[in-house]
Amino acid sequence: MFNNIGVPGLLLIAVVVLVLFGKGKVSSLMGEVGKGITSFKKGMNEGAKEIEDAAAEGSKDATPEPKDKV
Repeated sequence: MFNNIGVPGLLLIAVVVLVLFGKGKVSSLMGEVGKGITSFKKGMNEGAKEIEDAAAEGSKDATPEPKDKV
């Protein structure tokens, strides 16, 4: 169904959205979408850093301590 939209169809949809919601509403919505994407990327980077830190802590304790021979 949506395989044949093309550029003219997308332009028509964009014009209809602008007419219905207005320029200010659409621009504020796109700003919120941009903030959400930025926040998501920041969260993903922080999560990856936490996983790397946890892996680094686990690898520090990997060497066994020497045992005293009696």
